[in-house]
Amino acid sequence: MGIKSDRWIRRQAQECEMITPFEPGQVRHTDRGPIVSYGTSSYGYDVRCADEFKIFTNINSTIVDPKDFDAGSFVDVKSDVCIIPPNSFALARTVEYFRIPRDVLTICLGKSTYARCGIIVNVTPLEPEWEGHVTLEFSNTTPLPAKIYANEGVAQMLFLGADEVCETSYKDRNGKYQGQTGVVVPRT
Repeated sequence: MGIKSDRWIRRQAQECEMITPFEPGQVRHTDRGPIVSYGTSSYGYDVRCADEFKIFTNINSTIVDPKDFDAGSFVDVKSDVCIIPPNSFALARTVEYFRIPRDVLTICLGKSTYARCGIIVNVTPLEPEWEGHVTLEFSNTTPLPAKIYANEGVAQMLFLGADEVCETSYKDRNGKYQGQTGVVVPRT
C-alpha cells in the first residue's frame, strides 16, 4: 500500500470525478484576503467546510448515545463561521463530494492551523467505494470559544492505494452512510 501523489489525485478527479468540486492547486487567497488553504497538495487534498453546522448543546440534558441519538442535542446553524463553545464540538460537512475508488482507502487528518488553536478534526476513514459529503467532527479542546471558517480548508485527505483490490467494498456492504449529503448524525 502506498500514498497517492498530486498527479494521481488530479487524474482521478478528472477521469472518475473522485472529488467534486475539485481544485487542482492550492488556494490561499480569495477576493476577501488570505484564507486557510484548500485544494491539491503534494500527497493529499485539503477539503473545505460547508456553511452547514450542527453545534452540540446540552440544553436538554440528554445522554449522548450512538445507538439512540437525540438530534435535539444539536443546534443547526447556517453561516460563514461557526463558533464552537468551550470544551464542546460541532458537526459539519465538506464542500466536496467524494467517490473513493475500490482500491483506495482515504484517511483524514486535521490541518495544523486549526490544531494549533486547540481544534481537533476527527473523521473516520473513507472506505473503498464509499461516496458522499464527508461529515466532519470539530472538537474545541480549549476553555474559550473557537471559530471555524466555512468555505476554507479544514482537513487534509490522504489516499492510500492498495496492492490488491478489496474483496468487499463499503458499497458492496450497503454501508449506512453511503451517498450521504448534508451533515449526518450517528445512525445504527
